[in-house]
Amino acid sequence: MTDAFVFKMTDRAQAQILKYLEGVPQDARTLVPEGFANHLHWQLGHIVAVADRVVNGLSGRQPVLPAAYAAYFAPGTKPAEWEGEPPAWDELIVRLQELPQQFREAYAGKLDEKLANPDNFAKAETLGDLLALNAGHMQHHSGFINALARIVRA
Repeated sequence: MTDAFVFKMTDRAQAQILKYLEGVPQDARTLVPEGFANHLHWQLGHIVAVADRVVNGLSGRQPVLPAAYAAYFAPGTKPAEWEGEPPAWDELIVRLQELPQQFREAYAGKLDEKLANPDNFAKAETLGDLLALNAGHMQHHSGFINALARIVRA
């Protein structure tokens, strides 16, 4: 897998997510429609938080985001259980906008780098594996975001 390919996967997922979120009214961002466990604000934060945890954390590097992100957006969390105020929507949008370039700057030319601990939940062995896993995760949640955005706009 080439750098250009994996980074383009992240670019495409990010652009798609931002497109789906564009113009969603503020009051609709925290609606949890029937049949869903989370809302758009959670989805956005989850993508950003998991990207940091998966790519930076599992590669053995220092996570970039404050630890509080995990309390709000880690797998298994739900807005109904939040205590306090999560990171703001606009902050999360900026983090998502910056994500592909941050990964490019930090990891370009290093995709074949072996992970210090390949005994991770995904059985990823290289940094490129983590970046591809993250791009796939972003695409997966892009589908949820598309569905949620359509429902809350209706």
